[in-house]
Amino acid sequence: MIVLIVGAGSVGSSIARELVSHGHQVTILDEKPETIGRTEITGVQWVIGDACELSVLRRAKPELCDVIVAATGDDKSNLVVSLLARSEFGVPRTVARVNNPKNEWLFDDSWGVDVAVSTPRLMTSLVEEAVEVGDVVRLLELQTGGAMLVEYTVPAGHPIIGHTVSNIQWPEATTLTAILRDAQPIVPTGDEPIVGEDELFFITTAEGEEDIRALFS
Repeated sequence: MIVLIVGAGSVGSSIARELVSHGHQVTILDEKPETIGRTEITGVQWVIGDACELSVLRRAKPELCDVIVAATGDDKSNLVVSLLARSEFGVPRTVARVNNPKNEWLFDDSWGVDVAVSTPRLMTSLVEEAVEVGDVVRLLELQTGGAMLVEYTVPAGHPIIGHTVSNIQWPEATTLTAILRDAQPIVPTGDEPIVGEDELFFITTAEGEEDIRALFS
């Protein structure tokens, strides 16, 4: 996979290292030349300049990329990069970092954003997921199609325990994608029973999320 990462801060650098270690082809675009030496990332190509300038972005050859990650610390820049990637270069997939949760509403398809990742929101979700047994927790929003990943930890004594996956009437537009049991992932086949303390992961819509809450209430 060919990936362009805009922003070589701690977030962008970490993403680049992981992608390179997984064998992907990575280019990093940052406006500060000193970031090349500071990050000490090997196996990537570098482009120096302001990614919001079309001529600079063009030097990174975004038209060849499978994904562009806008990971700067500035929400305006991440929105502009996503919009240019989609409208000018036809990049098939854009992922944008949201720094200020108040700006989340802007990060949608109208700005060319497929997936918006809010670090504060994600950290809050992970904290809730770790402690909120018996409540539906939204982990990630996928802007395309309005889908989201939500999690529910089944409390001891819940009436759903003992029922198999196929015997439960799950909400429409909702898919049970995985069960995490004793730190082991389980494929939710139809004859798999639900056990107390199971962590259930769903791909659903906003309406489906409310239906899941109603199902488990």
